[in-house]
Amino acid sequence: MAPALSAFDLARIQFAFTVSFHIVFPALSIGLASFIAVLEWRWLKTGKAYYKTLCLFWSKIFAVAFAMGVVSGVVMSYQFGTNWSGFSSFAGPITGPLLMYEVMTAFFLEAGFLGIMLFGWHRVSARAHFGATLTVALGTLISTFWILASNSWMQTPQGFKVVDGHVVPLDWFKIIFNPSFPYRLAHMALAAFIVAGLVVAATGAWHLLKGRRDPAVTKMFSMALWLLLILTPIQALVGDQHGLNTLKYQPAKIAAIEGLWNTEHDGTALNLFGIPDMKAETTRYAISIPHLGSLLLTHSWDGAIRGLKDFPAADRPDSTIVFWSFRIMVGFGMLMIAMSVLAWVLRRRHKLYEARLFHKFVLAMGPTGFISLLAGWVTTEAGRQPWVVYGVMRTSQAVSPLSTQQVGLSLMIFVIVYFLVFGTGVYYLLKLIRSGPMLPGQAQPHTSGNSPSPRPQAGQLADA
Repeated sequence: MAPALSAFDLARIQFAFTVSFHIVFPALSIGLASFIAVLEWRWLKTGKAYYKTLCLFWSKIFAVAFAMGVVSGVVMSYQFGTNWSGFSSFAGPITGPLLMYEVMTAFFLEAGFLGIMLFGWHRVSARAHFGATLTVALGTLISTFWILASNSWMQTPQGFKVVDGHVVPLDWFKIIFNPSFPYRLAHMALAAFIVAGLVVAATGAWHLLKGRRDPAVTKMFSMALWLLLILTPIQALVGDQHGLNTLKYQPAKIAAIEGLWNTEHDGTALNLFGIPDMKAETTRYAISIPHLGSLLLTHSWDGAIRGLKDFPAADRPDSTIVFWSFRIMVGFGMLMIAMSVLAWVLRRRHKLYEARLFHKFVLAMGPTGFISLLAGWVTTEAGRQPWVVYGVMRTSQAVSPLSTQQVGLSLMIFVIVYFLVFGTGVYYLLKLIRSGPMLPGQAQPHTSGNSPSPRPQAGQLADA
């Protein structure tokens, strides 16, 4: 019989549940904001109507994703004060200001100019509207900066001291630009663009399969695949550097990811497959390739990687979880690269828009960006355990003194409300995606205002 879950276990499940919902919507909005800015720039530069058509279409999807990201983000802040008051009391002098900077800079930019971006087509000039779109896109990236600074400090803390049970900041430059921050920021930003690129590509594939070949559909399909061809290999390189950084500052996480129990001094094998057993301290049914672990993780033939047995049992992450979450992330990443290369081959053969089997492949790959994102986040956060601030504060010390009934009730309410609210939001997003950008010759939807719609400079093709 399985042991009953404690309030601590339920609090962790609740946080994992809410953060999983939260992370997917900001990731999509970060990527889409920049994509919309590029589309509007191309419309202003070329005057081609389908660029504005795509702007209007993806702006609707961005607005819904942005709204759901804001709502789910409020819940995240709420939980710090309810379920994790120990963490808030201990680390608040650092995490509090970092989150405040995110609100004061990024969120104010996004919220302040979002209305102009969505509803200002008939109210401001073309350049002013483009400036608002750029500002919203910039705001999403600034938000990424501050959130990753806060989370990275929890992974590789520095620039502080502990006084009377609270952290006291000593050097904000060291706090923000902590050792893992540059790698995690780059990895997350690229992931957001890849998530959006896969959604755009899958949307294009859906409409190609439905028989549409108009410029709006083919252009967004083409642009997304070019983006993925460029970014997916770069993401693999950034991930490699991030891994080297993690090996230096969080070696137990790497050992758990690899299902490695004993330090192999003459070269570390890579476990392709296996089932880590935390109690037996072994990885069962392991399929390994000698020395490949050293080559990938230390870039040398015989580099040593510390095994989990080198760390106290109380300091070991759960290898069973991160072993597979990491491989899900990497496996889908390799599929993304393969898909992008195949798209390039089909493009060279002038078959990109007629290869129905490939379109089905791209459509199936649409959700994999979200899956990889969540798998990567699980690897990062579960691999940090049992620490909430790595090497400084344990997760068990961060939880609030709540009863199992209190946390269980709030978790049940969250599950019900989330599936109702966000289930409706996702349904509406899918409905918008299925409708697609407007067909050629279809009238632009009217927006409020009496002034004419902004158009490109004279001599360029004006939008309908």
